Amino acid sequence: MVKFRILLLLTAVVLTASGCAGSKQDINVLQDGSYTAQMEEYSYGWKEYVTVVVKNGEIVSTEFNAENASGFIKSWDNAYMQNMNPVSGTYPNEYTRYYAAQLTGRKKAPGIDLLSGATNSGNNFQKLSEAVVKQALKGDSTVVLVSSPGQHGTSPE
Repeated sequence: MVKFRILLLLTAVVLTASGCAGSKQDINVLQDGSYTAQMEEYSYGWKEYVTVVVKNGEIVSTEFNAENASGFIKSWDNAYMQNMNPVSGTYPNEYTRYYAAQLTGRKKAPGIDLLSGATNSGNNFQKLSEAVVKQALKGDSTVVLVSSPGQHGTSPE
């Protein structure tokens, strides 16, 4: 009977120890949740952001956009689109979806294929993607602010 109790106790200790080892977070796996990174400052009246949703360690949804001080979303601005498209060959509703598609389905931030006419936003998207993936790796859902490169030209994007 004493041997049985000792065997039972040892089994319980082994199971408990192996359960604890399995509960550690893998630092290379995206943690399930919603994560956002946004530019620290407005550029031409817009502040770009990326929000991702992670499920089972993979980005299942990506939103890339910009908002003005009143919260209006850039890709909804038809007048902006009509002004930008003839000059740049693209517009916010097109390039935001193009960039977001490059991150969805990933388990890490990819190198971004830049779209002609929306290079500045593409560079910002790359920085925002890297920041949001770092947050997802940590499982930290606080909004992270990303500093801009300090280049403010006269481009309509």
